[in-house]
This record gives sequence, structure tokens and C-alpha cells, in this order.
Amino acid sequence: MATDPSSAALRAIAVLEAVAGAPGAQTLSDLMAATGLAKPTAHRIAHLLEDAGLLVREPDGKRYAPGPRLSAMALQVLAGSHWNAPRHAILQALVQRLGETCNLTMLDGAQVVYLDRVETQWPLRLSFQPGSRVPAHASASGKLLLALLPARERQRILERLPLQRFTAATITQAQALHEELARIRKSRVGRDNEEYLDGTVCVAVPVEDGALRVPAALAVHAPLPRMSLEQAMGHVPLLREAAAQLAHTFFPGGPVSPGGPS
Repeated sequence: MATDPSSAALRAIAVLEAVAGAPGAQTLSDLMAATGLAKPTAHRIAHLLEDAGLLVREPDGKRYAPGPRLSAMALQVLAGSHWNAPRHAILQALVQRLGETCNLTMLDGAQVVYLDRVETQWPLRLSFQPGSRVPAHASASGKLLLALLPARERQRILERLPLQRFTAATITQAQALHEELARIRKSRVGRDNEEYLDGTVCVAVPVEDGALRVPAALAVHAPLPRMSLEQAMGHVPLLREAAAQLAHTFFPGGPVSPGGPS
């Protein structure tokens, strides 16, 4: 993206856009190519953005990724944007068809954050408000979003992921989690078989565009007395259908993937 060389603010925004829109962490050369900035300028801006918490550098010191402050800003924009009403309507329609709670989440480091959620009318249900966070390794959406990250970014998160136990079924061994994520990458379906809360199951599919960019996950969950994991897997076609509709709210006007195993 070329930008006005006289505007420091626009140059900084161009660097942020280059990092935010890339499939993985970016080198200084990547940023120069994406923005048209000279090396000293790109380096100075990246350093300032890193100091501000908007970018972070990977352990090798050569690649830049979105920082916690930039991630928080993105979540705030998505949760409060004018696209939230259409998303909520899609979730409501899906809940009416499935009869169980559905939610839309995004990955933020080692956690998933609820962007939106529509509760079932059943009296037995869980209550998570938008903005609530759950551990990625113990949730269907979290494991799905981790699995579909670029390999370098996924490894960076996994190396620092605290595999806390929540139930007897929680995955707490790194090798077991790697194997689970490999299976998810093939099926493009995340499953939570009582891994975060006893007696609760969940299934998640990606919200993705034609270029397989995955900004969010769509999930259905319910207590076991009402829905087994096998029954939840039976809802995957309807989840994929709704995920394709949701993708248009993240990528308006762009091609959308129909979903399905890759």
C-alpha cells in the first residue's frame, strides 16, 4: 500500500494494515514491500508501534505480529461495528433452527473472545456475555482457530500456552494438543467433548472467505442431557451454512468459501 510520505500518521497506519492483513508475522522487508516505505522509515515506525504495544516482535527479533493493544482495538471495533446487527440476526436464526445456544468468537492469544452469543430458551444453559474469554486449548472454537493459524504463528502461541486442566478430559499434554490440531486442520471442525465444563459439548466451524482467511469461529454447544457430541456433529452442515453468511459481514463484497474439509 503506497501512502503519503508527508503524513506520519498515515505511514504508521499503513504499517499496521500490512501486519494486520498478512497471513503471518512480517519481516521489515515485507513491510517495506507492502507500504512502499524506505527501510529507515519502516524500521522507525515499526519500533514506535512496538513500544506502543500495537506490534510485537517474534522471538527471533525479525518478524512483527499484531500486539495486544492492536488486537484489543480490533475486537472493540468488531463487537461495536454496524455489522454486529446482521451477525446477531444470523445467530438468532441459527439458534431457532438448532434449538441450542450458538456463539461467534475470535482468537486473542491463548484465549478466545466472545464477539456475540444467542442463548437457547431452555432453562438449563450457560451464560457467557460478549467479551467473555475462555482458554483456547479447552474449547472447540479455540482449538479450531489455533489449528487454522499459519504454522509459525501457531507455534509461537503454543510455545507459551499454559495447558491448564479444567476437567478430566482437558488436553494438558503438548503432543496430544499438536495431534488434535492436526486432525482439526483436516476436518476444519473443532470439538469440545467436556474439555472445559463437565457435561457440556460443543462443535465449531470456521468463518472464512475464499482465500481461507479465518477471522472467527461459529459454534453450537449444549449440555449432554440434550445433545451428544455425535448429535452436535450432525449440525455441522447448518453451522457451515450460517458461517458462510457471517463471512459476508467480515469480507463484504468478497468471495466466500463454502466451507468443508480441505
